[in-house]
Amino acid sequence: MNIPTVILSTALLIATPLLAREKTDVLVMKNGDRMTCQVKGLSGGVLYVSFDYIDGTASVQWSKVAHLESNQLFIVTKGDGTVYTGRLNTPETPAGQPVKIEVVETPEHEVVIDRTQIVKMAETSDRFWQRFNGEISSGIIYSKGNQSTQYNVASGVAYVRERWNAAANFSSSLSSSTGTNVSTRNDLQLGASRLLRWDNYFYAGLGNFLQSSTQGIRVQTTLGGGIGRYFKNTNNATISVLGGLAWQSTVYDPSIAPLGQQNLGAAVIAAEVKLFKFSKTNLNVSAVLLPALSQPGRVHFNTNAAYYVKLFSNLKWNVSFYGNWDNQPPANFSGSDYGSSSGLSWTFGNR
Repeated sequence: MNIPTVILSTALLIATPLLAREKTDVLVMKNGDRMTCQVKGLSGGVLYVSFDYIDGTASVQWSKVAHLESNQLFIVTKGDGTVYTGRLNTPETPAGQPVKIEVVETPEHEVVIDRTQIVKMAETSDRFWQRFNGEISSGIIYSKGNQSTQYNVASGVAYVRERWNAAANFSSSLSSSTGTNVSTRNDLQLGASRLLRWDNYFYAGLGNFLQSSTQGIRVQTTLGGGIGRYFKNTNNATISVLGGLAWQSTVYDPSIAPLGQQNLGAAVIAAEVKLFKFSKTNLNVSAVLLPALSQPGRVHFNTNAAYYVKLFSNLKWNVSFYGNWDNQPPANFSGSDYGSSSGLSWTFGNR
């Protein structure tokens, strides 16, 4: 069984239990509307909920919520990076005063937070399999004129805990047209991070496994880690930067040139930007710069960007871009591989 099949199958298995929780949460809006639902999470200023009598997931503007109750466990993140885990309640708030959210960690420990300070809530559980969320997307483009076909598939799974998280993302693309060789690209990204004692600082490890026929790369392995900081963490945007060290090993296609394996040590600078617009669109951009230390002057750079537009429920349309560059590739090898695609995405969990 190949990697894409494994990841897609795992994602579907994980998604099943997440949909099974009873819809017994209570949501009251500022205009007095009262609803019984399942609160799934908060991200980008949008509270995601589902109902027994409505198909799919509804998006609620977080600033319009007056009261919230849930016996489900949530990981609650404030804008300053502080994180709590507990069940939710809204204590009595005098008229005209900011709405407060009460996070009940234990019967003896309750934390009251101003609603405007909460930037993210992720549904979690005492059960291991109910702590995952993720996404599956696919697209295909065909042109009769030159008999060209481009196919892409991507999937991602994240495991979220109170002070740490781990994620895996896989993307694969294939393109062919009359008179040219088929080109393929497969990219597996792994990452994990943990918050430090200082708010909004974290340390993280990353791994990347890349195959690119365009660049003649049979497999490129990158492993690294460092210290990072969230420079902005609000209901409208998340911006983080990480700096550290990395090791990279590249095995090139021997049919092009008998290079064997190239290894290098490098510094790593990684950045991620996420922008949100209520219930409609969001933009995710990530970039990694690898200036080589063992081969001064050589620089690797890769980036991924995706723009999502919500269609309905958990279904979104997306357009994405990937790029990978090497300013000093081996002779006769391409120093770049980049492309774009569009397709449909389906999310599960708190995505």
